[in-house]
Amino acid sequence: MAVVDYQAPLSIKEAVTLLAGSDIKAKVMAGGTDLIIQSKSQAAEPLRILDLKHISEMMSYDISDAGLSLGPAMCCAEFTALDDVNALYPGLVEAAYLIGSTQVQGRASIGGNLCNSSPAADTIPALMASRAECVIHGVEGERTVAVEDFVTGVGRNCMQPGELLQSIWLPRPAAGTRDAYLRFIPRSEMDIAVAGAGVSVSIDASGTCTAARVAIGAVAPTALLVPQAAAALVGTQLDESALAQAAAAASIAASPITDRRGTADYRRQIVGVLVKRAALIAKQRAQASL
Repeated sequence: MAVVDYQAPLSIKEAVTLLAGSDIKAKVMAGGTDLIIQSKSQAAEPLRILDLKHISEMMSYDISDAGLSLGPAMCCAEFTALDDVNALYPGLVEAAYLIGSTQVQGRASIGGNLCNSSPAADTIPALMASRAECVIHGVEGERTVAVEDFVTGVGRNCMQPGELLQSIWLPRPAAGTRDAYLRFIPRSEMDIAVAGAGVSVSIDASGTCTAARVAIGAVAPTALLVPQAAAALVGTQLDESALAQAAAAASIAASPITDRRGTADYRRQIVGVLVKRAALIAKQRAQASL
């Protein structure tokens, strides 16, 4: 693509106006780490870039008794350094930390990772596990969509022309509720997930799981919420039998492909293992928060 126009709006209203009124193809840049690569590999055509990193609401966060409101353009390096966020959403912080190198972390954002809508995006299963919602802004106003309904296919999401992701909302986890995210990659770092799993569990004083969320990534065209895996955990002490059932449910829900990085059968097995391990980590964190 040939970038013929670059705009750096200072408000969400201005960004939406520019996006909706563009007479050429317009792309939103929350970080640019994916957009730059994509623009080089596609056919040359006029392109307008809207850089969101000059909008204060897009770069900030607010944490309250109700939950976390996250500006989708905040870079991962800044996000992963937030102690108050890490205390409540350690799984999401883990996922954000895995995006790219140290240099990439200075630009990449959770909002960009979400809107790029890759099946292997690390933050999407973590967001699902934490019941995250997308606040979308367009010329007709705002609407809210659960993350599990936001991504509609490989590289596709539910936003309509003229809309942008204004913020990401996560409800505040109660004491006894925590999350974890794990992925498997062939190399030790800086690779794309062969499989990933985000798990959130709630436990009471007796150690019984009262609620759970399980999401898996890189094993289907989109990240998947797996209610069957969560149901296998609820009402148990998160013992070996319950964890094995959750792992099996995740493997069954997966519909991976075979490529040079792993066979479909391998991915099914690995994602079950990751669910089991992430659930154990989430359990330990939940116990520590009581």
